[in-house]
Amino acid sequence: MQRKVLYALLLLGLIVAPFAGGYPLFVMKVLCFALFAAAFNLLIGYTGLLSFGHAMFLASAGYTAGYAIQSLGFTPELGVLAGTAVATLLGVIVGIFAIRRQGIYFAMVTLALAQMVYFVFLQAPFTHGEDGLQGVPRGKLFGVVSLDSDLSLYYVVLVVMVLAFMLIVRIVHSPFGQVLVAIKENEPRAISLGYDTDRFKLLAFVLSAGLAGLAGSLKVLVLGFETLGDAYWTMSGLVILMTLVGGMGTLFGPLLGAALIVALEDRLGDIGGMLASVTGVEWFRSLGESATIVTGLIFIACVLAFRRGIVGEIVARVRPLRA
Repeated sequence: MQRKVLYALLLLGLIVAPFAGGYPLFVMKVLCFALFAAAFNLLIGYTGLLSFGHAMFLASAGYTAGYAIQSLGFTPELGVLAGTAVATLLGVIVGIFAIRRQGIYFAMVTLALAQMVYFVFLQAPFTHGEDGLQGVPRGKLFGVVSLDSDLSLYYVVLVVMVLAFMLIVRIVHSPFGQVLVAIKENEPRAISLGYDTDRFKLLAFVLSAGLAGLAGSLKVLVLGFETLGDAYWTMSGLVILMTLVGGMGTLFGPLLGAALIVALEDRLGDIGGMLASVTGVEWFRSLGESATIVTGLIFIACVLAFRRGIVGEIVARVRPLRA
């Protein structure tokens, strides 16, 4: 019951955010990365598979959606569907090869395949190489509703995000989700009970890839461009950081982690300027150029001080009190 109240308050806050001083473009970017982190958490937090190549799904969907809308004249909803479908298909191909391995070998296989995809995007003519796709139009939803306004696009992204999150919640609390947890906890025992664990892991991998692709498709629609940065291995590392900071294996944790990391990367310069004005220490103004160092320090603090993540630690401390 408390969880439902929390989600209701969060949804209410997101609905009124544009009218309460929230910058719609920034909040939409946070929502896209929150969906990306939630998709990744479905794989690592509930199935126990650490992928170092999830950026390839974000980027492949972004490039596909951007190219379809910009060059092929697709409407935004068809472009998003095309990007999601390509990421899902790529997830099937990568998953078939990757799930044959476990642990660090699984992670290295996904990293190697992601780097192959990165170099394909670097050379492919439709991606425009290092220049990336620029000026992707938002178009009209179903050919009727114009998305040129940030406010109208914001509520479209919010609806898609809510539906995707509801799907993740349903997956986690379904019998299928319980089998995934069993595989994470003790795969040999799940095999002894008669479950085809490879099939379950492949399906979880494909679902995670498709949801990550949905996030990438929405992201290119929001920002209007797609670059190689989304396909590089550092983006895979960033989503790992978001999940760990927020709380791996929790539903709300990745959302909080994504919001914190994106806010730090986008607003760290403003925070540094404010601190410099208050304290008179000019060094704080350089914080905007040190976002990578700050996120690295956050990662170290997370590993040393709260390994369950923010939400994980809160749940671990509240649960005994409730009992």
